[in-house]
Amino acid sequence: MKKIEAIIRPDKLEELKEALQAANVHGITIRQVLGCGNQHGWTEYYRSNEVLMNLLPKVELKIVANDSDVENIVSIIISIAKTGEVGDGKIFISDICECIRIRTEERGPSAI
Repeated sequence: MKKIEAIIRPDKLEELKEALQAANVHGITIRQVLGCGNQHGWTEYYRSNEVLMNLLPKVELKIVANDSDVENIVSIIISIAKTGEVGDGKIFISDICECIRIRTEERGPSAI
């Protein structure tokens, strides 16, 4: 099992949710976050003072999936989120040791 964490532009969220649902990907956690990467934000002026606004709104998705589904999910995320501009986001993939469904106490891949 793997955990896929993707940080994307907020305006890509709805399209990505629809594409993942069409691919039968369920169990998505979504959070609104602030962050910066290579684009380093932008400069604004407040009361004649220059202020660097370096935290930009982003959306973070977390999906836990079977190993065999990871490449398909990553391909969907890239195809929707990629604009070719700085600030498209990142995808992180990590191993999951165990998954337990609380309601039924199922463990492993069947609990996803």
